[in-house]
Amino acid sequence: MMQAKEVARRFGAIEHAIGQAAQLCGKQQGMPMDLKDCINQLDQQKSAVRQAIDTQDDARIRQAVDQMESLGDRAKRACGTASSLTPEMKSAVQKVHDELSDLKHQLH
Repeated sequence: MMQAKEVARRFGAIEHAIGQAAQLCGKQQGMPMDLKDCINQLDQQKSAVRQAIDTQDDARIRQAVDQMESLGDRAKRACGTASSLTPEMKSAVQKVHDELSDLKHQLH
C-alpha cells in the first residue's frame, strides 16, 4: 500500500482534474446526460475518498477509489460515443480516468 501522504497528494491532483472537468461540463453545449451524470457523481464522491484518506483506512480508501474509477470508466465510454464534445472536454475526462485508473492500480 502506498504511504498515506502519497495517496493524499495523488488524490489532490485527481480532485483538481475532476474540478476542471466539472467546470468544462457546465460550459459544454449538448453534453450527453450520462457523461454529465458521471462527472457530477465524481465531483460528489471526492469527499468520501478524502474522508477515507483522512482516516487512513486502507480498505475504505481502496473501495472509494474503485468506485470512482468505475465512474471514470463510464465517463470515458460516454465521451467516446458523444460526437459534439470539444477536444478540451474529452481531454479533461481522459485525464480524470487515467489518474483514477493509475491510483487504483497502485493501491491494489
